[in-house]
Amino acid sequence: MWDKERRSVAAVFAAHGASSGTFASRLPWLADHLHLSAGKLGIALLMTSIGAITAMPFAGRLVAHSGTKLVARSLICVFALVVLAASWMPSLLALAAATTLLGAAGGTSDMAMNAQGILVEKRLGRSIMSGLHGSWSSGVLIAALAGSVAAHQHVSARVHFAVAAAVISAVAVWATASFRTTAVQVGLAEERTEDVPLFVVPRGVILLIGLVGFCGIYAEVAAQDWSSVYMHRTLHGGEDLAAFTTGMFAFTMAAGRLSGDMVVGRLGAALTVRICGVLGTIGGVLVVVAQSPVPAIIGFMLIGIGVSVVVPLAFAAAGHAGPNPTQGVAGVATIAYGAGMAAPGMIGGIANLTSLRVAFTAVAALAGLVALGGGLLGRNAPAAVQGGTVHGGAEADTIGLTAAAEAEALANEG
Repeated sequence: MWDKERRSVAAVFAAHGASSGTFASRLPWLADHLHLSAGKLGIALLMTSIGAITAMPFAGRLVAHSGTKLVARSLICVFALVVLAASWMPSLLALAAATTLLGAAGGTSDMAMNAQGILVEKRLGRSIMSGLHGSWSSGVLIAALAGSVAAHQHVSARVHFAVAAAVISAVAVWATASFRTTAVQVGLAEERTEDVPLFVVPRGVILLIGLVGFCGIYAEVAAQDWSSVYMHRTLHGGEDLAAFTTGMFAFTMAAGRLSGDMVVGRLGAALTVRICGVLGTIGGVLVVVAQSPVPAIIGFMLIGIGVSVVVPLAFAAAGHAGPNPTQGVAGVATIAYGAGMAAPGMIGGIANLTSLRVAFTAVAALAGLVALGGGLLGRNAPAAVQGGTVHGGAEADTIGLTAAAEAEALANEG
């Protein structure tokens, strides 16, 4: 049952990532279609993050009231449809309105699927969050490569987005059908709506974890949203090469996340994050100094590896920091997604004043801060991976007893 649900949650992560990758891969088309400078494009992307960070503090209450299944299913479909709507916007103002809704739907559904992932992780007693986020990155990768092919074949972004929206919505509806969220099914204390505050304010260790997540998400958003623009406008690559660059970033991020659970199991969460932070810093420097496409692509690939485990481990650390996973995730997401708000505006603003090269120096610096803050993401890791070794004995017995108790509860319920 749990392996089936883990696969279903992974499919939902992939669908969500595909929406993000579809939008990011055709940003050069949107910018050229509306004649947007880097600064004006940054405003539209800034509104995406404002929509997310405005909605995120209320997401915990929404999920507690409606459940992760309904929230994830409905809002991922909305997310994909708003990506399509963005391609029809006639002006910067209209595009900004669309991207605000895009951020709200994407951010809230992101929190719901992460909360569901943590519930499954708690039941399994082992780290799975990196793998789930690897599925998200795989969705970005597939969508970015599809965008590259569409751009190469001169397919309109409107047609491309319409096909993507239909496929993504179908996957979201199918995959969320297997979500299980009741107290008996997840083996956790029931989370009542009245126990969850309407507005989650991060504090204490959640705030510190959120700051590390902020640094990781800034680098991730900057690379995902601006890699294609950087390749197209700074290094003068075609739209197909620009979309390919986004795809290569997504490829290494997906590879890092899909292998992340195994690496964390061997090295521990803290050391893994520190190593990734160093690689991300090197990648950021390469992007800044690159004079041709190949070094820049390698740089973006290293950034992908560097940020790969930061976000899943930040959400996992927050979810395991207290008895209420949705509240912990919402608290970290509120501050971490502030990076998504800062990145587009800062990148676009600095690019307007100087250049995109200079703007990416912040990516290198923040990746370095991720390396320094790695210890915070290890302190609340699942016991099975907290110290970098797999534990057995009492922990295995506890999991077995929990499974037996759940089987008895299910039998009584039936």
